[in-house]
Amino acid sequence: QVQLVESGGGLVQPGGSLRLSCVASGSIFSINAMGWYRQAPGGQRELVATIPTGGSTNYADAVKGRFTVSRDNAKKTVYLQMNSLKPEDTAVYYCNAEIRPRLLLPYMDYWGKGTLVTVSS
Repeated sequence: QVQLVESGGGLVQPGGSLRLSCVASGSIFSINAMGWYRQAPGGQRELVATIPTGGSTNYADAVKGRFTVSRDNAKKTVYLQMNSLKPEDTAVYYCNAEIRPRLLLPYMDYWGKGTLVTVSS
């Protein structure tokens, strides 16, 4: 069984920084793209940033220049460095990964349970 567990959320003042981490564990043969999504109160889940196994990263316009996504394949971990945080960044942040649990199975989407980021003075 595959699990994604996020950590690093919390309360931060506007202009501050936070670093989110997400570790994948369980029955994992290989991991393709990994990334972060967020859902603000009353809003829909939206893409924040994605990072493939190779190639360029992708960011939502709202976070370009402030957020950086990275990954450590050996640790099966994806990170989200968030700088210059704004109140509108307040949301539950979800980790997402395309994982092939076993060799003969296709890649499937997995989600973490989310970590709350609150930006407020």
